[in-house]
Amino acid sequence: MTRRESDYPFAAIVGQDMLKLAIILCAVDHRLGGVLALGDRGTGKTTAVRALASLLPQLDTVKDCPYHCDPSKSSVQCDTCGSKQTHDTERMDAPVVDLPLGVTEDRLLGALDLERALIDGVKQFEPGLLAKANRGFLYIDEVNLLEDHLVDVLLDVAASGWNMIEREGMSVKHPSRFVLVGSGNPEEGELRPQLLDRFGLSVDVETPGVIKDRVEIIKRRDAYDRDPVAFVKKWKQTTSKLSNRIKKAQALLESVEVEDHVLQLIAEICIALGTDGLRGELTLIKASRAHAAWRGEMSASIEDVRVMAPLALSHRLRRNPLDDARGSVRVERALGEIFSKRDAA
Repeated sequence: MTRRESDYPFAAIVGQDMLKLAIILCAVDHRLGGVLALGDRGTGKTTAVRALASLLPQLDTVKDCPYHCDPSKSSVQCDTCGSKQTHDTERMDAPVVDLPLGVTEDRLLGALDLERALIDGVKQFEPGLLAKANRGFLYIDEVNLLEDHLVDVLLDVAASGWNMIEREGMSVKHPSRFVLVGSGNPEEGELRPQLLDRFGLSVDVETPGVIKDRVEIIKRRDAYDRDPVAFVKKWKQTTSKLSNRIKKAQALLESVEVEDHVLQLIAEICIALGTDGLRGELTLIKASRAHAAWRGEMSASIEDVRVMAPLALSHRLRRNPLDDARGSVRVERALGEIFSKRDAA
């Protein structure tokens, strides 16, 4: 059994509904910009992200390409794949790559293959984690503790979708389009605003307070720890249904309409909250469309906006010294005021 097959099943996670929804919607639409999960330790953040791998559909890739380029999209292929008219293809699991806190810049970006250089005298590029994460997910646990120079690298690559390396006489450019997923405990440090803004969705994760849920969580985890193979097998059918639903939502996504009255509501919400720029609106549009596709609907509704607004906007709010409530609480409060006025009109 591979690591992907032996990970704790996503479908078996109890509670944390908004975290699971955010992760699923980023699988439905990779353009959402990823998920930031902040909260208490031991609440299943890492488990949920790693369990995602079992839900993702396989990718068609150029055979033997270290960046697993998409054979159907020449505009986002590496130089080697882009120079060929036809490609041999193969299928692979969508990558979910862990980025450890102690990672070096060379390991992240890629570097000269020293063994090949010393033995054969040939300069050859050794791809890094950003190459492995192309067309998949890059997961950073304790993202708020990531070193500043690595944050700068991630910001550059996340914005452009390309990783460019020039060192030791080499010049390499390769695609690196990934969904960024981060988790951490806000008590251990805050994220830089530039990185915080790059995450499409943000979720506050809390320790479950319902005894029934806590009992079910520890029962399932204990069963998994005692016999992972049997536990994964028990949840295989449910996991398969969830994966198929994601595939259907992906196929439906481009057909989902966002009508003008929904766009007006989105703009009204962002103005009421005072979000900077237009990234909040754009993310909320994408999130509402993905949520509609997940529900199997052909158009995004006001209810889709209402569900997705806290996830898309809570981490984009300016600090208010007179209001120390969490971002999600402030968004819910603004939504209540807006809909109360609409109902009264």
